[in-house]
Amino acid sequence: MQRVSRSTIIHAPIEQVWSVLRDFNSHDQWHSAIASSHIEGQDRSDQVGCVRSFTLKDGNRIREQLIALDDAEHRSTYCIVESTVPLQRYVATITLRPVTDSRSTFWHWESSFQTPPGMERELSELVAQGVYQAGFGDLQRHLALGADRHISSASQAAGQAQASPLPSRRVVLKHYGEPAVMSTETAEARAPGPGEVRIAQRAVGVNFFDIYLRRGWMPDLMPLPGTPGMEAAGAIIDVGPGVTEWLPGDRVAYLGPQPGAYASVRTVPSDWVVRLPPTVQDATAAALLLKGCTADFLLRDLGHVGPGTRLLVHGAAGGLGLLVCAWARHMGATVIGTVSSEAKARAARQAGCQHVVITSDYRFAREVQHLGGAQVIVDGLGGAAASENLEALARTGHWISVGQASGPLPTLSPDALVAKSATFSRPVVFDYVATPSALAERADRVWQALVDGSLPTPTIERFSLDAADQAHQRMESRGAIGSLVLLP
Repeated sequence: MQRVSRSTIIHAPIEQVWSVLRDFNSHDQWHSAIASSHIEGQDRSDQVGCVRSFTLKDGNRIREQLIALDDAEHRSTYCIVESTVPLQRYVATITLRPVTDSRSTFWHWESSFQTPPGMERELSELVAQGVYQAGFGDLQRHLALGADRHISSASQAAGQAQASPLPSRRVVLKHYGEPAVMSTETAEARAPGPGEVRIAQRAVGVNFFDIYLRRGWMPDLMPLPGTPGMEAAGAIIDVGPGVTEWLPGDRVAYLGPQPGAYASVRTVPSDWVVRLPPTVQDATAAALLLKGCTADFLLRDLGHVGPGTRLLVHGAAGGLGLLVCAWARHMGATVIGTVSSEAKARAARQAGCQHVVITSDYRFAREVQHLGGAQVIVDGLGGAAASENLEALARTGHWISVGQASGPLPTLSPDALVAKSATFSRPVVFDYVATPSALAERADRVWQALVDGSLPTPTIERFSLDAADQAHQRMESRGAIGSLVLLP
């Protein structure tokens, strides 16, 4: 077996380099040896198992298969399936590492292969120089050209951007109602205007808030035809005038007060955007950003949760519930959770619930009062649990309504709260991340909590964009454990 390895430093941040290299069909855009390339079948270019078929400028033809892709480690591995170049059993791996104290990237490229007798030196030199060394220089020039375009775009006057609309697959509703009202269509993601960025979305978060939009409970927020979704993760394609903090290729997630995230490409204000650490994968970010920021303000700003706080969490095995339970337990709280099945009870216990109430009819107050009553309630159930929540509250307790899965809350009488000197709040996450600095601060706490173990890596169910209706059905069935994401 022949073995070839080469390394270099690319003067660009790792997120930008990785956004190019993780696209298995991007090499004809930056490598000077490639004449043309396409992905076979209907596979995505970042889908493990996809095959790219390409032609070299010298006329040779090669088919290669992506066999591993790791966003956390910034590593991809591929092999040659068929080639007119006599490289046999060829397997190559690309690995990136951030350079300490620098916005540069260390790139290591290695391969092993067999050759016909007598061609060992010739083909090893071809791989080392014609593929690896040439590729290093070509990608550096490609990224530098992109940076030059970014600087030029940022200096243009408003309205003079050169970018064109891009095709985008999106979910659209023309009527409010059941999940079946959602369908997909091809539309255009407009070029970014002043203060905006355009994002190639790799994962989209699904939240119960999206179901409220689909049902038509907030028609002013999402008039018809409309596209649900409040958060997503991916990579920046291009930026509008005045945007200097982001570059094409940066890995990002966003959270915003206007729906429209159920799409493959979207243009959003740069103020909504946060940078993704290399250790956070796209699907994790899409499952976590909105819910993590919500858990942060619920526990810190409203609940003032600390050692000994008796916290009642409804839907304790849902996407938000698991995060709240885990984080609160890390803060020293006594966590009580309600769930609808034994399987969900096991998940809630693993997340940090010391006491779990299994109920399918929203009866829980008596058991909670046996534990001393809830000093803080995080309630996503809504109407069907309203009277039980009042009964479960401890004196001077605080009831936080963050959702209404069982239906809208009835009008709450102040006298009902006075009886226990209790308080009630109904917050909206977007008011707690209303500035870029506030969003960045909360997002950083979420990412750090993943690193130190305060938050578990979320359990994720994945659906294609075309299966958004199935994702909604799954969430409404009360059968899902953890978070749901769409993969455009």
